[in-house]
Formats: sequence, C-alpha cells, structure tokens
Amino acid sequence: MREHPRWMHGLFAAVLCSWLVSWAQAADAPAEPRPDSLAPHEARLDERAQRLSAELRCLVCQNQTIADSQAELAMQLKREVRQQLARGASDQQVRDFMVQRYGEFVLYRPPLNNATVWLWGGPLLLLALGLGVLVWQLLRHRPEEGDPT
Repeated sequence: MREHPRWMHGLFAAVLCSWLVSWAQAADAPAEPRPDSLAPHEARLDERAQRLSAELRCLVCQNQTIADSQAELAMQLKREVRQQLARGASDQQVRDFMVQRYGEFVLYRPPLNNATVWLWGGPLLLLALGLGVLVWQLLRHRPEEGDPT
C-alpha cells in the first residue's frame, strides 16, 4: 500500500474540519426566513400573529402569553393563530375560535362581563373597603378638643 505525503493528511483534515463547521452552521440556521427577507404581506401577517399571540394565555404556564412561552402547547397555538390568519380569519375570529376551544381563560385580558365582574371590580372594592376602615379607625381614635391627652 502506498503512503500519502504528510501534507495530504493536513489537507484532508482541513477539508473535513471546514465541512463539519459548514454543516454545524447550516444546522443552526433558522428554519424560517428572516423577517427582513419576507414579503410585506408576510411581514404584516407575522406582526398580526405576534400581536394576537401576546393576547392569549399559555394554558401550560398560565402566567405567560403564548408569545412569551416556550411550552410545546404554546408553540402549537402560535402556529394555529398564524395558520388561521393566513387563511383570512380576522383577529376577532381567531380570538373567538380560541375561546370556543379553551374557554375565556385563554384570554390574557378577559373582557368585563357578568362572569368576570368580580375579577375586575374585586380589587377596587377591597381597596375602598380598606380605606373606609382606615378612615373610620382614624376618626374613632381622634382626641377630642377638651381632652388633655
């Protein structure tokens, strides 16, 4: 068997390394096109999907929107929102679909209605009640004018 010159081993190693680096960079590249390379229609569609995703609650995390969450269900819901918008659904139609499927809990900012009135009014009611008790206590323990305390 014939022995190759030493420089060929170095060349082979350099080619192999450059191929591995190129392969790693290609694997790390985003699967979706960059926003600046999208058509204006696609960019507007992505913007609408992002805005709408910021209004929907992640059902796994519950304290995050689907735009912020990395949960698998949140990813699926983001894809569903994007697909519905691409099919021509309005933002309200997408919201209605999500509410029909998951209930009003999916809305990150639930609307004011009979079911959520305590959610919106409860904190204000408790604040007013606390201020009322504070004023009552201050007035009750106020020294009278003729009292030498």
